[in-house]
Amino acid sequence: MAKVAYFDNNATTCVAPEVMEAMLPYLRELYGNPSSIHTFGGQVAARIEEARERLAALLGAEPQEILFTSCGTESDSTAIYSAIRSLPKRRHIITSRVEHPAVQNVCQWLADREGYRLTEVGVDSHGRLDMDQLRQAVDDDTAVVTLMWANNETGTIFPVEEAAALAHLHGAIFHTDAVQAVGKLPIDLAAGHIDMLSLSGHKLHAPKGIGALYVRRGTRFVPFLRGGHQESNRRAGTEAVPGIIALGRAADLAAERIDDENTRVRALRDRLEKGLLATCPDARINGDTAHRLPNTTNISFEFIEGEAILLLLDQEGICASSGSACTTGSLEPSHVLRAMGVPFTAAHGSVRFSLSCYTTDAEVDRVLKVMPGIVRRLREISPFGRETLRTA
Repeated sequence: MAKVAYFDNNATTCVAPEVMEAMLPYLRELYGNPSSIHTFGGQVAARIEEARERLAALLGAEPQEILFTSCGTESDSTAIYSAIRSLPKRRHIITSRVEHPAVQNVCQWLADREGYRLTEVGVDSHGRLDMDQLRQAVDDDTAVVTLMWANNETGTIFPVEEAAALAHLHGAIFHTDAVQAVGKLPIDLAAGHIDMLSLSGHKLHAPKGIGALYVRRGTRFVPFLRGGHQESNRRAGTEAVPGIIALGRAADLAAERIDDENTRVRALRDRLEKGLLATCPDARINGDTAHRLPNTTNISFEFIEGEAILLLLDQEGICASSGSACTTGSLEPSHVLRAMGVPFTAAHGSVRFSLSCYTTDAEVDRVLKVMPGIVRRLREISPFGRETLRTA
């Protein structure tokens, strides 16, 4: 089988060789517990603090504002629960209709089980947040406003700094799930109003099982995991040292490659997108083409099933997705595309291609070569598709 052409980087990325090299010693000879009093463990603790400094530099934050977690989902839950426990008299949560399940399901659970008033702010047909609706929703009962920085399915970027300022007008805490944004967009948290930010290592070429939460200095904080004294008493549990070292090295690489993400990778994405629109009739872009991640395109091929497209792409050694990997297997159209009002015939035929710094021109060429035939083949066996072909 030919080498896989990987276009599913919003689901997970490969571990960069430099990251693998950095973490291996901490799986082999430097295995000491960083909480131990002896030098063998103490040297590991020092390396954790170096990784913290590296990640803080990528985010424009202070090292003490970073705490390491197991993943983006843990970071999201920690932030949301900390906010509501820090402001226990407030009973209102605001999020959006297009959040990742890591945020959406926590907020819904709090509404269903603990009686919180939940507002889900809508989006327009391009996936842009309805800021007027957000302004009307925030009030003095709001404990937390939690909004993603960039959508995982369409790449559409939200105005999180403006949203954070609105939250602060009413004394609410602002959290952003920035899992997709970190490493792809320049971020300077010191210059803004964001209180908490979640990220995940496996989205920026570190391994799975490591994440982080930024907590702005002075923000009220209640730990999610209690136990030992780790992470300055903010997150209990023995540190996942190899993952932390890996995330620190990945942060260095992300800082070095951010210009490449926004030039070469963006150009590859645009070439892929334009080629597919030109060769596949009845295709449309989902999302805000002016304000989105440089690596992401979400394209609907009307009158056919996205899952069928993905299966045929897989046979060609090409990996893509129909949306969030956390909802794969659901027969329902994407909740993101439904919130955007994408027609049923298009929502079912959506495919997300997400690139990385390792994506090549040759891989883009492979997709452009096989996709027209796949789309035509599927339309020939679809009742709606056959009609489209006859009138084309």
